[in-house]
Formats: sequence, structure tokens, C-alpha cells
Amino acid sequence: MTNKITERVERLRTWLEESNLDAIIIPHEDEFLGEYIPEHNERLLWATGFTGSAGAAVISKEKSAIFVDGRYTVQVTKQVPGDVFEYQHLIENPPLEWIVNNLPKGSRVGIDANMHSSKWLKGAKETLALHAEIVICQANPVDSVWDDRPEPKLSKVSLMCVERSGQSSQEKRLLIGEEITKQRADAALLTQLDSICWLLNVRGLDVSRLPVALSHAIINAQGEVSFFIDVARLPAEFAAHVGQGVTVFPPKELKAQLASLNRKKVIVDPATSNAWFTLQLQNSGAEIIEAADPCLLPKAAKNATEVKGMTDCHVRDGAAMVNFLTWLDSEVASGNLHDEALLSDKLEIFRREDETLIDLSFDTISAAGGNAAMCHYNHNNQPEPGKLELNTLYLVDSGGQYLDGTTDITRTIAIGNPTEEMKQQFTLVLKGHIALSKARFPKGTTGHQLDVLARAPLWSQGYNYDHGTGHGVGHFLSVHEGPQRIAPAVNTVALEEGMVLSNEPGYYRADEFGIRIENLELVKEYATNGDMSVLGFESLTRCPIDKRCISVDMLNRPELEWLNEYHQKVWAEVSPLVAGDALQWLEQATAPLTY
Repeated sequence: MTNKITERVERLRTWLEESNLDAIIIPHEDEFLGEYIPEHNERLLWATGFTGSAGAAVISKEKSAIFVDGRYTVQVTKQVPGDVFEYQHLIENPPLEWIVNNLPKGSRVGIDANMHSSKWLKGAKETLALHAEIVICQANPVDSVWDDRPEPKLSKVSLMCVERSGQSSQEKRLLIGEEITKQRADAALLTQLDSICWLLNVRGLDVSRLPVALSHAIINAQGEVSFFIDVARLPAEFAAHVGQGVTVFPPKELKAQLASLNRKKVIVDPATSNAWFTLQLQNSGAEIIEAADPCLLPKAAKNATEVKGMTDCHVRDGAAMVNFLTWLDSEVASGNLHDEALLSDKLEIFRREDETLIDLSFDTISAAGGNAAMCHYNHNNQPEPGKLELNTLYLVDSGGQYLDGTTDITRTIAIGNPTEEMKQQFTLVLKGHIALSKARFPKGTTGHQLDVLARAPLWSQGYNYDHGTGHGVGHFLSVHEGPQRIAPAVNTVALEEGMVLSNEPGYYRADEFGIRIENLELVKEYATNGDMSVLGFESLTRCPIDKRCISVDMLNRPELEWLNEYHQKVWAEVSPLVAGDALQWLEQATAPLTY
């Protein structure tokens, strides 16, 4: 692989010479700026060999560097040749700072404006103002030399009926049109794939793990939408499905339609739309209003139908997990210590017994022993997958995209007899998980105000974890949905009834073990004896938490009551869906725990 990467970098350097540039920046993102990108847009992977979901590279005539965050510091050294790329921390020494410190003054740095947000481009120009010039390339540098680039795999668009969505596309469009009017704008540019699919009640299979169709849209204040997609991809019933007010344009018409917004006030989300759009609108004479995608909040606050779908699919997903964990315990008891790949595949087989499963919601994290200390570990990125070992822990983080909802669950499983230290750390994580799940808070509370609840038990003993506590989850859409989240960083978005977020505190001991307990939580309103209504969480996930990993004496009585009540819910709702050994296993796994 090293020789292949070296050859590709040299081809890019030749391109730099021909283009009169000194360097190029290659981000992980594609033009949709999403976390998940299709194979034909994996430009960073092609140029470097890095398979992670976040990162960037700078290639100059003389040297090159790859930038990853703390999740990938081990992985990058295994995938990217160190004699070709310097390894740099994405946060501590970001690409722009590296350029200032490593390239001659006056350097010309090329970018594809489609691959960066307008917010990033504005900041980049300011950062490099006294040192280098940002040059916007007419064609993507990687595409210019990527001879065997895969063809896009574009799927047929499927329609999401009102019985599953809970709200017609016409109703949603009128709602968004009203929001556009409130902001005194004429239109809004939609570039988030899940926003477009939510708005039009459609889904697709263009991107692995993300049920969307590659497309763009513009919605005006009257709720009328210009939808940019190949009409051949749409079913015959599409027009009737969306109703009046949706005009389909071929993607090549996008630039002309942007130009037609001359003198219009257009909402553009600076964080999620790429800089090319901003440049096109500026050139057309449009007035840009920088504001959040107007679909984000309505999409995040699920309606009653979506909540029911999310609830139902979690019960079925729980049954698949129970079947898998029953099989796993049986295999370990028989001395069959399988590798991570086989375990991941076996779990997917159990999930696919459900005919409503369309895809996994992300690549399964199947991590044995010390591999679980890398919180975004992927066995597919290793020379060979790890294997289970007795008296350790196994962490599996997985989920499914079902027709009625999206799941995401992490369980940490005892393989043999975990050590007392492992049980102590597991119980500290569990205490934090319970504290967040039991939280009650006034309306207007944001996720960063709750984050401390999950960390406090670990903090009290001098421990922490280096990732957020919770991310939003979509309804048969992105498993990582914004704008809601629970993390230390300040987030001004208040949690609202109907939002779904993960609750996933963890602990990681390098090269030894990793622990994470994750349920999805629904935000709902609770009655109180006080003079105000409050919001709180209701756990959607239905799967036992491994009691073998718990030091029960570390739990106080309310925590123990929460655990036993949770397990009784799991038993009541999942037991009708399993049989035989799995039913016996579930009965034992959910039996009350006592001091």
C-alpha cells in the first residue's frame, strides 16, 4: 500500500506544478459536508490510505501531513505511511497552522470550495492572510488524477408514507416556509441530505449507513421546493406523494437556479453548506442570511408517529441483541473465543432476521480487550481482527436503520470473569449513565448543562472520558443528528420534547480495556408536584446491561431500583419476541439484582 500511496502523492505533486500551486488541502468531507460519504467521494482515503471518519491532509511540493483527532492517533500510524506523511493532531496543530509553519511565505494553496464550509473558508483566508493565498480550484485536485474513481452508486428513491412519517411533505413545507418568513427571507438553501429527505418524505441508499438520496433543494417562503435530482430516480408516484409545489430539476441546473435568486434574501447555514454555494449566491447578487438550516429543529423533535416507530424498532432491535448475546455467552462457555469480525457479522445476521431492517446505522464497533480502549475502533481497519480472551471485556457498539426508526446501542460484555478493577470502572460508568437517564430539567435546558451528570461518578474517583456523552439520532435517518447533543462544549440548542439522544458515558484504559454503556433516550415532559412542568428522559433501548460487570455495593438504592426497573421493562417487552435458549438467557439477565 505504501508504494501506491507514494505514487498517488507524486501524481498530485505533478498536478500542483502544472496548476502553479504550492499545496492543496484534502478534507475528509465531500460536497455535502456530512459524516458519511459514498465510495466515489472518498478522496482522503484515496490519497492517504486513512479510513477514519474525520481528518484532512495537506500535500505540498516538498512535504505532506495528515491530521486526525484523538480517536485516530493509533489507527493513522497503521494505515498511512509515515515516510510519506507527517502525523499531526487535527485540533492541536490544525492544517492551517501547519501551513503557516511549514510552507514559504507567499505560497498558493489550492482548495475545492465544494469540500469546505463557507465559515471555514472565511476563517482560512483570515488565518493565512499574511502568509499564503487560498486559491479556489475549478476542478477537484484529487478527481483530476484519480483515474479509477468508482462510479456513483445512485439508488432509486423510496417514498415514506404518512403512516410512517406522521406528517405530509406539504405540511412540513408550509411549516418551513413560515420559518423562512419569520426570518424575513425569501428562500432557504438546503444542503443537508437528511433535511431534504425529511422534508420530502423520501429515502435512498446512495450512502452506506445513511438512508438518503444525493440531492440538493431550495425552498421558498411559500413552501415551494426546487428539488435537484435525476428525475429517472424518482418513482412514478412521487408527484402525488409530495403534492403541488415541488419542481424537479436535473442537478446540472443547480447553478442556473442559484443565479435566479438575484436580489433575493436566502438563508444559508454557514456550518453545513459548502463555500461553493455562498460564492455562487454572492455572484448572483443574492443577499445571504447566515442562519441554521430551518429543517434541523422540526426534524429533531419527533412527532407522535415517529416516536412510536422509534419505540417499536428498539424493541425488535433488543430482541436481535438478546439472540446475539445468548449465542455469545454459549460460545464462550464452550471455549469458542471468536474474532471481532465474526462477532460483528453474527450480530448483523441476527438483525437481518427483521425484514424492516434496511441497513446498519453505522459500521459496528466490535472490540475485544485492549482494542475497546480506542473508542472508534474498527476491526476492518486492522491487519487482522482481534480475538476474545477470557477474563476480559468485549465492547460492541452497533445499530440498525429500520423502516420505522434508527437504533444505536453499546454493551460491554464480560468474557469470563472480569477483574475487580474492570467491575469498579464499569459501575462508575453505569452510575453516570443512570444519573443522566433519571435527570429532570426545566424547559430551555441545553445538553452541555447535563453533561456533568454522566461524568460526576468518574470525576469523583479521578477518571474521565474524551468524547461527548450524547448525540442526536434521526428517525430512519442519520444516527448522528444535530443540532441537539450532550457534551462539555457549550451548545445553545435547548432540548425539546420528541428529541432522541444517546446516553453513552465510558471509560478507556489504553491497551487494556474499554467500557461504554449506551442507550437512546427520548426527551419527554413529566408532571411534577411543583409549579412548573419539566422535561426528562425515557430510555428507548431494550437490552440487558451485563450484571456480571457490576460491583453492586457501589450502587445506591435509587440506582439499583432504576437498574431493576429497566430490566423489568426489557423483560416485559422483549420476552414475547424471543424463544428457547434466548428466553431463558433473558430471564436470567433481567432478574433483579440485590445487595
